[in-house]
Amino acid sequence: MKTMTCRQLGGPCDLAHRGETADDVINAQDQHLKEAEKAGDATHQEARDAMKGRWRRPKQSLGWYFATKKQFAELPED
Repeated sequence: MKTMTCRQLGGPCDLAHRGETADDVINAQDQHLKEAEKAGDATHQEARDAMKGRWRRPKQSLGWYFATKKQFAELPED
């Protein structure tokens, strides 16, 4: 297991997401941003909009995705 924070994934807070893969933490971040948006948390809106854009245009977002996977791979195991 490895941990990345909301902030490491482009968000504004330090909520930790743990997962076996980068995809696990990316999906956890997506869920976190959805929940923050529903709760009316304006501080997460910019990150939520960016995540929505990545899901809509995955080919254009490969740079962010590969950089996140690389960053995850370089993290120590928890």
